[in-house]
Amino acid sequence: MILVIDGHNLIPKIPGLHLSDLDDEPRLAEMIREYCRRKRTRAELFFDGGLPGFAQPAKGGAVHIHVISKSSSADRAIIDFFMQKGRDSRNYTLISSDHYVQNQSHNLGAAVISSEQFARELTQTLLQPEPHSETGSERRLSSAEVDEWLEIFSQKKHKPEK
Repeated sequence: MILVIDGHNLIPKIPGLHLSDLDDEPRLAEMIREYCRRKRTRAELFFDGGLPGFAQPAKGGAVHIHVISKSSSADRAIIDFFMQKGRDSRNYTLISSDHYVQNQSHNLGAAVISSEQFARELTQTLLQPEPHSETGSERRLSSAEVDEWLEIFSQKKHKPEK
């Protein structure tokens, strides 16, 4: 499931982020990037225009940021996004608590999660220690496995040579 996030709707729901902060958009974008990396998903992150000092990153990667001009709104852009996707909208999940955007997106086939609910999931995910992959970290041996290896090495050590 690919996330479609109403950024300014989500920011006030996340502890430590405030719409009045000068760096709220880049901080949210970084949190979403990390969430997507851990969950192995992608996101379309929408912000209303006029973000001073917010350099829009190059397209690509797990998070695509849409900065909507002041002549429109992120709400309208999200609805247009789902209209363009057509039946593929069912592969997306909207993150917003704006009832109008929720209803329109749902009617176009998208799943919907409130900003409050997603903020809890995002926070929990980012606070959890990263899971270690089998290839990227050492696995601890059980005491039975240690005993087994000690026995194997002891046998080789004491085996008579021919």
